Amino acid sequence: MKTGFDNEKYLQTQSSHIRERISEFGGKLYLEFGGKLFDDYHASRVLPGFQPDSKLRMLLQMKDQVEIVIALCAADIEKNKVRGDLGITYDSDVLRLIDEFRGIGLYVGSVVLTRYQGQPAAEAFKKRLEALGVKVYRHYPIEGYPSNLARIVSDEGYGRNEYIETARELVVVTAPGPGSGKMATCLSQLYHEHKRGIRAGYAKFETFPIWNLPLKHPVNLAYEAATADLDDINMIDPFHLEAYGETTVNYNRDVEIFPVLSAMLEKIMGDCPYKSPTDMGVNMAGNCIFDDEAVSEASRQEIIRRYYAALCGKRRGVVEDDVVYKLELLMKQAGVTPQDRAVVGPALLKEAATGEPAAAMELPDGTVITGRTSALLGPSSALLLNALKVLGGIGDEVHLIAPSIIEPIQKLKVGSLGNKNPRLHTDEVLIALSICAATDPAAAKALEQLPRLAGCEAHSTVILSHVDERMFRRLGVNITYEPKYQTSRLYHM
Repeated sequence: MKTGFDNEKYLQTQSSHIRERISEFGGKLYLEFGGKLFDDYHASRVLPGFQPDSKLRMLLQMKDQVEIVIALCAADIEKNKVRGDLGITYDSDVLRLIDEFRGIGLYVGSVVLTRYQGQPAAEAFKKRLEALGVKVYRHYPIEGYPSNLARIVSDEGYGRNEYIETARELVVVTAPGPGSGKMATCLSQLYHEHKRGIRAGYAKFETFPIWNLPLKHPVNLAYEAATADLDDINMIDPFHLEAYGETTVNYNRDVEIFPVLSAMLEKIMGDCPYKSPTDMGVNMAGNCIFDDEAVSEASRQEIIRRYYAALCGKRRGVVEDDVVYKLELLMKQAGVTPQDRAVVGPALLKEAATGEPAAAMELPDGTVITGRTSALLGPSSALLLNALKVLGGIGDEVHLIAPSIIEPIQKLKVGSLGNKNPRLHTDEVLIALSICAATDPAAAKALEQLPRLAGCEAHSTVILSHVDERMFRRLGVNITYEPKYQTSRLYHM
């Protein structure tokens, strides 16, 4: 993929801008951090050149100034809310986040349980964290939130919350997912700081939508595609337009809450420092795009990928029709169709020619290769091996894994382990390939090509098994598939 984003410039300008915002508030800033701090693959797909760990690397440039507070809604602990992308509960993800932050040298000051009402599961998690040496604070529901300002900004509102002891200039408030109470945590802290005579401010970090790109720019349309199930809508910031005569882009939830937030800040600080939701943000990503067409094309492809994901979600019964309709509208606004995804046509043609499920992949040089269903391999496994052959300059006639090795694995799967599908999944193929690589130079060379698959595009004519889908994700392959199953069975692994 053609690069269009200057990641090094981003790291420098973003950290510099945050430092400026800290100084504007007298040396302390509560920064509500939206989106993913770790593994921001959406940003890396739509802004080619953006590294998935860029936000962390940016914070590491300021690590002596940074303290992290993780917000977690007590109700989410009680109902075992799960992160869809990781498949783990929010409370487990808090432990994971703490380990990840500490592992790279960032200081985690505490965890705050928001909307705490003495829920047994939340209380148990609090005790667990404290036993592990993590400070835990409790913030409570406020009657009439967010409209009853007199109660919210009072000793019965924010004043009832436990004051989070922080020691550093930049307090980054993050969470396992949306709805965890990050903004309320920041504002509660401002209330307590100002009662103590400590100058502090609030700002928001959201990568998308990018405020200084046009409303219907493909990058911003791709953000709407990514949040189609959340009813997020990009819109012109009317407050910014009125205050400065400048057109900027924000999203509906920030625009809707701004009058309330402005009134809260005014009541807490005596004067609201911001005239618009855009003013609150500190995102500099738009200033680091150097090839608009490259990021536009990458974003158009992301919209198509999101469309296929929605179609398959609908087929699985977990996505509503209106999400699919919204993505169809976004594709129309971006001027693309599913056929603009280069790997779709070849995969469908291969299926038509063989009468069996097939898959296709676009390699870094633009070459498109295919994989078909056989007695030994499914289309995903065949595609993976074919791709490694082409990348390694290995002849198509070469057997990277001999049938004599595949057959005993099939016998084990079906005869001893009770699997109904004898064909090898991608993880089994890679294990077999790594065994062959010990004695076969061709297999070893093929295995060396795995890192080159990162960023490749692929498409399957059937919904993949969880094993194959997870493997492509781990390899960094952007995989999509048609909204149909290979068999008519109701239960799919």
